[in-house]
Amino acid sequence: MVAPAVAQAPLQAPAASVRGLPDFTDLVEQVGPSVVNIRTMEKVASRGGMSGMDEEMLEFFKRFGVPIPNMPRQQRPQRPHQEDEQPRGVGSGFIVSADGYVMTNAHVVDGADEVIVTLTDKREFKAKIVGTDKRTDVAVVKIEASGLPAVRIGDTSRLRVGEWVMAIGSPFGLENTVTAGIVSAKQRDTGDYLPFIQTDVAINPGNSGGPLINMRGEVVGINSQIYSRSGGFMGISFAIPIDEAMRVSEQLRSSGRVTRGRIGVQIGQVTRDVAESLGLGKQQGALVTGVEAGSPAEKAGIEAGDIIMRFDGKPIEKIADLPRMVGNTKPGTKSTVTVFRRGSMRDLSILIAEIEPDKPALKTSDKDAKPKTSTAAQQLGLTVSDLTDAQKKELKLRGGVRIDTATESAARAGLREGDVILAIANTEVAGVKDFEAALAKADKGKPINALFRRGEWAQYALIRPAR
Repeated sequence: MVAPAVAQAPLQAPAASVRGLPDFTDLVEQVGPSVVNIRTMEKVASRGGMSGMDEEMLEFFKRFGVPIPNMPRQQRPQRPHQEDEQPRGVGSGFIVSADGYVMTNAHVVDGADEVIVTLTDKREFKAKIVGTDKRTDVAVVKIEASGLPAVRIGDTSRLRVGEWVMAIGSPFGLENTVTAGIVSAKQRDTGDYLPFIQTDVAINPGNSGGPLINMRGEVVGINSQIYSRSGGFMGISFAIPIDEAMRVSEQLRSSGRVTRGRIGVQIGQVTRDVAESLGLGKQQGALVTGVEAGSPAEKAGIEAGDIIMRFDGKPIEKIADLPRMVGNTKPGTKSTVTVFRRGSMRDLSILIAEIEPDKPALKTSDKDAKPKTSTAAQQLGLTVSDLTDAQKKELKLRGGVRIDTATESAARAGLREGDVILAIANTEVAGVKDFEAALAKADKGKPINALFRRGEWAQYALIRPAR
């Protein structure tokens, strides 16, 4: 007996597959008039030359130091000194206020003698550079106009990976070109101060400085970089989050420059092995590898080897979080830094200073070193000695031991002669005696962490005993 056929309900496709592709036409009409083309010019000096001799031939004689052939004086009239304006580059931008403020990339206008902004209605204006910030690649220029169509600023915290976005710009000088794609990733770390938005929107030379727009017609980023091996688009592009750009823009408009906070530390990544050996539980925070002399960090009591876990109560999940948080803090602010030091958390009060160029690294000297071999250290492939008073003064250290030789396990861990060990097995050492005592208590069958100083900076090494 054959069973009767049973009607089955058709399988329902996922909601995403039944949606049609987005229509960007309304967005283009809405946002397009706010996007501008930016051309830059530079003045090039044309030096006087000699008649009867080609300019390229003159350059040949000058470049290779060949004496210029003697010619009758009447055949060598000097041309007057001239300055010619030549095109320098093409980029994009967008209007952020009706009174003529335009945002773009710093690299678009950097070094330009003249900036020309062209609107979609073909009006051209000479723009004044209000300010640039190379760290974030943000610039603001001003044109003398009013009643301009300004963009609407979006909320990058609402931006989701996978959502559609659109770019308008001037790739290769082709004005008002529209491209679209999706957000590929957020918080992409390619710089100290910028967690970039990654997209697959086609971005090419000339798109720089143009807006990245969501489906609500809001600007969520400034198109800034591409990943390419050919110089052209290869499927990955990066945009500056608009909230970061607006913070910079406000400072540029108010003072023409950007001020950032600093605390004077050199930081490194907390590896999984180091986190486990220190009892952190998970890989997080920023490892302090060096503290600048006289810096806010030194005055607050931060030490090399500390792991900064929080800044003003906000967790440091990854190393890039700290410079962004500190950089966005106004100089002169009193903040709280939470550090993990030898098994416990400590809150330290710190006064934020203004960022300044890094100081040159210290040079160490071992002329006065008096070697003293450590028996316990030899089991790890180390021979160490006490630091002299002169070395402690030069390095600004209270204690530690100098590595005289590093072989076997120590060498494999990256240690080398001249390094100064500040702590071993999570124990601070003042000299060889403390060093040997700490090693005597350590489990020789497990990796041993060593905090060491090389030059100006400190870092951790994990010494794995030979099997």
